[in-house]
Amino acid sequence: MRPLFHPAIEDVRPEAILHALADPHRAAIFATIMRAGCVEACSALSVVGDRVIPKSSLSNHFKVLREAGLIRSERHGVEVRNASRWTEVEGRFPGLLTGIINAYAAAAGARESGPADPR
Repeated sequence: MRPLFHPAIEDVRPEAILHALADPHRAAIFATIMRAGCVEACSALSVVGDRVIPKSSLSNHFKVLREAGLIRSERHGVEVRNASRWTEVEGRFPGLLTGIINAYAAAAGARESGPADPR
């Protein structure tokens, strides 16, 4: 089995992080992993909002997050455990991840509260 690629923190680039988190599904997957610390079953992340993500797409999302330096994936038998690299990335690019995650949270809050009253 081919080893999983994880960039050294010195090789992580902001444009790769921005690309990875530009997709709302990947941002939601990353936020879930970040909150949990470590997610043992990839299938636990196959539902984002009201949408089920196919296994092939989910694998690609994990690959993009991993190669951007946002998560660390380790094989344990037949499962892959994914852990956030939040602390490492925040150390290299202070405030970048916080700003992105907060922007998604603010946008979600705005959608839930509905459009502003134009009066």
